[in-house]
Amino acid sequence: MTDVDVPADGQTALTANYPVGKLAATVERLRSEVRAAQAEADGRALMELAKGILVERLGCGPAQAARQLAELADQAKVTPLELAVDVINQSARDRLSDVTGAFLAGAKGNEIRSGHGGKPARPEEAERSAAVRLREAESGALAAPDTQAVADSLFHHALTPLGAVAVAIWTAGSDGSLTLAGSAGFSPAEAARWHYVPPGVTTVARTSLTERAGQWIGSLSQTGLPSIGQHHFPDGGRAALPAGTGGRVHGVLEVVWATPLEPQPPQVIRQVEALAELCAHTLETYAFVHGGDTVSEPRVLPDAAELVDLADGLHDPALVLVPYVDGGHLVDFHIHHVNSHFLDPAGRPRGLVNGALLLEAYPMAAGESELFQRVERVYATGEPFRAQRMNLTALVDQVPLAAVADISISRHGSSVLLIWRIEDETARLASLLQHAQRLGRIGGFEENLLTGEITWNGQLFSLYGRSPSSGPVPLEELALHAHPDDAVAIGRFLRTLLHHRRAASAAFRLQRPDDVTRHIRVVAEPVLDADGRPFVVRGAYQDISAQHWTEVALAATRDQLAHSEQQATERNRLTLQLQHAIMPPTQAPLQAPRLDVAVRYRPAETEQLVGGDWYDAVVLPSGLVLLCVGDVAGHGIEAATSMVVLRNALRGLAVTGAGPGQLLTWLNSVAHHLSGSITATAVCGIYDPGSRTLRWARAGHLPPVLVRDAEAVSLPLLKGLLLGAVPDMTYAEDEVQLAADDTLLMYTDGLIERRDRTMEESMTQLLTTVRTAPCSLDQQLDRLLTYSRSDTDDDTCIIGIRVS
Repeated sequence: MTDVDVPADGQTALTANYPVGKLAATVERLRSEVRAAQAEADGRALMELAKGILVERLGCGPAQAARQLAELADQAKVTPLELAVDVINQSARDRLSDVTGAFLAGAKGNEIRSGHGGKPARPEEAERSAAVRLREAESGALAAPDTQAVADSLFHHALTPLGAVAVAIWTAGSDGSLTLAGSAGFSPAEAARWHYVPPGVTTVARTSLTERAGQWIGSLSQTGLPSIGQHHFPDGGRAALPAGTGGRVHGVLEVVWATPLEPQPPQVIRQVEALAELCAHTLETYAFVHGGDTVSEPRVLPDAAELVDLADGLHDPALVLVPYVDGGHLVDFHIHHVNSHFLDPAGRPRGLVNGALLLEAYPMAAGESELFQRVERVYATGEPFRAQRMNLTALVDQVPLAAVADISISRHGSSVLLIWRIEDETARLASLLQHAQRLGRIGGFEENLLTGEITWNGQLFSLYGRSPSSGPVPLEELALHAHPDDAVAIGRFLRTLLHHRRAASAAFRLQRPDDVTRHIRVVAEPVLDADGRPFVVRGAYQDISAQHWTEVALAATRDQLAHSEQQATERNRLTLQLQHAIMPPTQAPLQAPRLDVAVRYRPAETEQLVGGDWYDAVVLPSGLVLLCVGDVAGHGIEAATSMVVLRNALRGLAVTGAGPGQLLTWLNSVAHHLSGSITATAVCGIYDPGSRTLRWARAGHLPPVLVRDAEAVSLPLLKGLLLGAVPDMTYAEDEVQLAADDTLLMYTDGLIERRDRTMEESMTQLLTTVRTAPCSLDQQLDRLLTYSRSDTDDDTCIIGIRVS
């Protein structure tokens, strides 16, 4: 509608949109007139065709046939065009006629919508509507100057009434590509974007072409396949059907709906299939006019003669096949020509194969090998097929020949070129043997003892470093080319081989002309004549230099490992002796007033993990008792010797009467300055038997555990960095008042540490274990070692005191 403004004075003023609106209305009117003229022309063509049929059947003139057509239409209460289509269908009995009959049969008893959203129509009306649409589409396609006009005719006459919003006609190239030959309902930009689909790109149309079957897709987005119009109709339905005749697929018809597509009834599917067949005839005719070819009854096609020349120029066996079509369907291929290099798997002469049908010459080609299906597919789609080592034994029944061949199938125009190269098993095995000898550095020989004739292969000349022109070396002269020290071994080899007449082998050092020495193994066996005397010796030489030097290197490595293991065992033995000398697993009871002291030491389970855990319990000259445990970082002899240094230093410093904090400060200086910067943890305590008090300090170590009245607690975590970390460090002290029957435990982390638990969880488990105290202190320490859940294989020290 044109936009207008009505001013106050009543004069009508056109808005600025009036010229544009008027132009759009004019364009739409002209389009309608063109469509009407096209429809009238299509209808006229159908009318003229029907009149021609009546002229032929009634033997009347054109005017009388026109009057007869009008009278019959009036009597049947249908339009002349509908009656004309009925006459054509009855006369043609083609695919379109079959589709119309099937549509009517499926429609009887059901309501059929006219188009989409229309009122229900009677089956007869639906049949006439479908028949007219299909015949009008056929008429428009036959009169179309190109495939674009064909797409327009199919879209407007047959597909729009089915609810389709677009259509695309694809032509299939011989290389497997797709070209958009015509389309309707898409924008020019979209059609240009999809003008060409390269080989190997999987689309909806390519899937239909590859599988040679119709693809009915409810929603494009569910498939994930790209296709023309995918951004405009992402959720719409699709139908892609191969357009082929006579077994050859010329292209694909792709129909697009705007909304998801429900499963369609058989009559609708047959309509679209009929349209695809109509496209196939159009594409075939278009290809023929533009230099292509058509498929008809079996005959020598123009392009087959050129293919014969090509096959004769090949050095591989080749067959030229032409399609054999019966009733419009491909049933077989004629073997039009076989070249001079052709070898039949059954051993038949070429004359018996040439001129026969493929399935007659090779009845099993459609069976297990699927050769016929491969040829049929290549002919239909144009995509070549290649296969290596394909079994051809099953091609001919009851043939004992185990034929294995490399296959190549390609389409050239309307003919197919089939090439197979039957593999010579003997030649293949010889080639494999040659490669094996090269990779294994093996050379074979044969020496005739009667004539002196010697045969070497090329690999053996290479092993000897000799040129073939210099000739092979006889077995009797073998020692002249070997190291002098190997003469005895070579002599034993020759005696066993020639005198005892048995297979023999020997290893020797070959001295080549280029001054290179190679380690060689020779293996040979005699061939005896009827009298049991050797007349031929056959054997092989193998270069085992790499193996020899590998064995030498392995032997040296084994000797070195054995020496290293011996050294490590000796170091561990000395370390264990040093530990046991200073800290035996148990120690004689310490004599202190009103105090029981017990110690335990458990070395690491693995000898290579001998560590630096240490303990000390000694009564000082002042009557006080020094108690301490520590752990030097690392393992082995270095950790053990460092432990001895710290333990003896602490004993010497303790006689000064200094408290535990000062003792650790001095011990830190020893660790940092005097012992090669070792690091260690320690806890040190000074016990006064008279007052039952314990003064203690820690250097990065776990605090002691106090057990009193079936309750166990860990003493406070005093400030104190591990020994040797910094040059100057002050350590905090604490004092604990003990009572009768109290038990105090000092230990290293090897008692509780686990890989799968935190230190807090391990401490909780320890406190739970020590609450239930056995009768004596020794029993309690033994119980701690027995039920320890540590899994680090570290050594462990424990000092326990019990006040009496």
